[in-house]
Amino acid sequence: MPRLRNKIILILSPQAWGKMFLSKHHYAIELAKLGNVVYFLNPPAQTPANLKKSIEIKYSHVHPNLFLIDHRLYFPYWLKFKFFFAFHWLMKFQVKRILKKIERPIDIIWSYDIGNFYPFGFFNRDALRIFHPVDEPLNLPAIEAAEGAEIIFSVTEEILSKYSKYDVPKHLIRHGLAGDFVDLPLNATVNKPLHIGYSGNLSRNDIDRETLVKIIEENRNCIFEFWGSFTADQSNIGGALDSETEDFIARLRSNSNVVLHGVVPTAELAIAINRMQAFLICYDVQRDQSKGTNSHKVMEYLSTGKVIISSNLTSYEKHPELVQMVPDRNHNHSLPLLFKQIINQLDEYNSIPQQEQRKEYARENSYANQVFRIEKILIEMKK
Repeated sequence: MPRLRNKIILILSPQAWGKMFLSKHHYAIELAKLGNVVYFLNPPAQTPANLKKSIEIKYSHVHPNLFLIDHRLYFPYWLKFKFFFAFHWLMKFQVKRILKKIERPIDIIWSYDIGNFYPFGFFNRDALRIFHPVDEPLNLPAIEAAEGAEIIFSVTEEILSKYSKYDVPKHLIRHGLAGDFVDLPLNATVNKPLHIGYSGNLSRNDIDRETLVKIIEENRNCIFEFWGSFTADQSNIGGALDSETEDFIARLRSNSNVVLHGVVPTAELAIAINRMQAFLICYDVQRDQSKGTNSHKVMEYLSTGKVIISSNLTSYEKHPELVQMVPDRNHNHSLPLLFKQIINQLDEYNSIPQQEQRKEYARENSYANQVFRIEKILIEMKK
């Protein structure tokens, strides 16, 4: 049973399938590649249900073994925030309808659902129940979402520690690297002006916007290239599209040394970021959804071998060879100066040995390798 081959796997995701991929999307692809039939359950649409078409299963067009499930609730979505018990009672019937639509017995329930939409108790107890939170659990429902799990994986020790009350095996599995980024060619070309890369959802309100703009405006000799959503129609992974966000995007656009590429396919992103000379991460740790512990984009940056200049990330504090970061957990006051210092010594930070070291670390943490590690853990667990 624990072998991750030829299984029927249902992935529970708090972020819908779309143009931008996170951990749960990449794991779905890797599991499908191994011969598993993978169903990716999107969060419920917040629109009135059409009972005749309230649950739809469709091909992903990414892999023939991967299917996407869209569904609309037959009850008001706002019950989740006002009457959680009633929401769960009704959701139990929604899950039954979804499972009936799948028409296959599920072997593995693989949940990234820290929103606790779908408690494990709603599913057949014969299925292996994996809980895999990759974001910081910020409330009680996010903790209770682990109830019924047989094993827990996460990307940081800090997240795992939040689930200490559950007496099940817990394992650290770092963020992974998508296949398109594995074995990128070493690019030693230094473009002038220097090109600095940033990928991710620009509508996130945990970006330290003031510091980011300050760095851009103080370094006119650099071109800052951004990949990721900055409008509502581009994002499938959330974000705050309020007036403050619109002002932030407008400030970015107003700078002649900024290029906004928007969302691009993963393969295109891999090629594009490989021509950067350095990368920037700039989050407000206090507001960051991961509380400054880790970031999915780090592995993609490392795959190029180029230096990363970052706000504080606890997962890399003991790895200065991988990430150059500010020491402060409460602010990024020193980040603009750190950026200037590293850019002025770029030959040293981007030496060939350092680039190879970063690239090797990224390769070791490919999603294919992470799935293999998880498979080995599951086999040992069931012995």
